[in-house]
Amino acid sequence: MNRRQVKTSWEALSETYARTRPTDGNDVALLDELVELLPDDPRVLDVGCGDGQRTLANLDGTDRVGLDFARSGLDMAAQNVPAARLLQGDMARLPVQDGTVDAVTAYHAVFHVPQSTHPEVYQEFARVLQPGGLFLTTVGGSRYETVRRGWLGSDERMFFSTPGRDRTREQLRSAGFEIRWERQVDDPLGSSALFFLAELTA
Repeated sequence: MNRRQVKTSWEALSETYARTRPTDGNDVALLDELVELLPDDPRVLDVGCGDGQRTLANLDGTDRVGLDFARSGLDMAAQNVPAARLLQGDMARLPVQDGTVDAVTAYHAVFHVPQSTHPEVYQEFARVLQPGGLFLTTVGGSRYETVRRGWLGSDERMFFSTPGRDRTREQLRSAGFEIRWERQVDDPLGSSALFFLAELTA
């Protein structure tokens, strides 16, 4: 699937995704841990914010900026998290100025661009972060690239791609990040998800 097709699928699926995905889980607690590490009045960019209830709504005490590819998700986020500023755009070309955010979060988001593009995405995250900024993201444990048909019980397809844990670690380091920790937590859909917390050091 190309980027246009992925966007079209998300426009169709944003409401279904919001309805079927629980808003609790151990991965939400990681956001509290992140915020505690940030300076006063931090600005946090949530990439792939969708309807806002999963990540954006749980970034209490921050200047929240949500970004998503799909307008349908952002329309829901505007209702669910009215205090947040919302942007429509591509994570590989963020509509955000250099060095203007203290943290970037990307929960189950980078998976939806080809793994060949992941280094470009991480360089974009590094560009918008201030020195010492933090990046909290879901990471694929193994390498795969696939299109899931009938995703979420719909007639839509969805694209997933990741180079795996070790290659992701290398890509982040090449973009100027240092991995602070790796954490395996229970996902609210009943599986387990791997997260990295990385700090921009270069």
